[in-house]
Amino acid sequence: MNAKKLKQIFKDTDFVHRSGTPEELRVAEYLKAECEKLGVPARIEGFRVAMAEIETAQVLADGKEIPCKGFFCCGSGTVEGELYYMPGQDKVSIAGAKDKIVLLDTQGVGFFTYQDLVKAGAKGILFQYGNMYFPNRDIDERDLREAVVGEEKKLLCAMLHSASAVELVKRGVKRVSITVKQLEFDGESHNVIAEIPGKRDEWITLSAHYDTTALSHGSYDNMTGCVGLLGVMEALRGKELNYGLRFVFCGSEERGLLGSKAYVRDHEAELEKIALNVNLDMIGTIMGKFIACVSAEEKLAHYVEYMGAELGFPVSCRVGVYSSDSTPFADKGVPALSLARIADKNVAPIHCRYDRPALLSMEQMQKDIAFIAEFTRRMADAALCPVSREIPEKVKKELDEYLYRKRKS
Repeated sequence: MNAKKLKQIFKDTDFVHRSGTPEELRVAEYLKAECEKLGVPARIEGFRVAMAEIETAQVLADGKEIPCKGFFCCGSGTVEGELYYMPGQDKVSIAGAKDKIVLLDTQGVGFFTYQDLVKAGAKGILFQYGNMYFPNRDIDERDLREAVVGEEKKLLCAMLHSASAVELVKRGVKRVSITVKQLEFDGESHNVIAEIPGKRDEWITLSAHYDTTALSHGSYDNMTGCVGLLGVMEALRGKELNYGLRFVFCGSEERGLLGSKAYVRDHEAELEKIALNVNLDMIGTIMGKFIACVSAEEKLAHYVEYMGAELGFPVSCRVGVYSSDSTPFADKGVPALSLARIADKNVAPIHCRYDRPALLSMEQMQKDIAFIAEFTRRMADAALCPVSREIPEKVKKELDEYLYRKRKS
């Protein structure tokens, strides 16, 4: 894919397109059209996502209003209590949360910590976002995920800027209240699916997410991955392949891999025909190290490293679980790997206003796509895909922990 075309795609999608919004659907339709321009039929599949429209969100600290954003889908109402700053999430820290408004150092909360806070009697949760030394005072909008709440009740949640959080602790604020009023409803997000047929009735599935967070235009995270899929599609269309290629552009990854979870759920009967999942999540930055995280047998990690050495393309590989759309595939027994070019957050930040096309190198993008396309071609041309369908016990353990089935040991 030439540099001019790459730049045009990033220009055309240079806006916020958060999960379940009309803007996200606009990008889904754009990606479908790009597939069809390459001569590859594509379709859009919808799936349910929890949505909300916030009417009011307010945090008062000793009677003084603090700038905040309410969490989507955390319920409505007002809670008041003593402020409890909780930098740790250990049992001793959790025990002090009873009847308190808890202030965490994080931007979100995992399943077990949330469950522990509810059981301990916490009244509400405050999170923090941003850097107090940066000139902007953006506050990210997050949601209280259904997978985190589980069977427990919803606690009112709000996001503060880090500068405000520091000030609360510095001032020794005693009483805090959180008020949120919102309309919660079922919305729809979408996966875009395209396919290049092969000789066998089996596929290599390639995935990448296209949604963004509430502040980000998502050029790096993760329009680069979507461009990578289109680049592989362009390189391999029209070629005679043994395994077919199925491309899945996932919606709502930023809200807990919802698109890929919906895909493996809705296509469960076909999963046994997927020989391998190749997931792209952030490539093509000006600086950064190319990595591969293999949720499959260790031999695949060695193969990727050997191929990189053969082609003069450095790759750092590990076996484990990657926080992206490869995970639901691996959890269903499909060997998977995620490929990414990871840059320092000070060079290529994500989930913020600075994730824009300026972070990217079109020349590096082309190199990354060429490597990914060659790896995909080798797998799709194999007489028999060499990757075992056995998921190692180490990876299964990490999957159980990542998907909240077991606490981390």
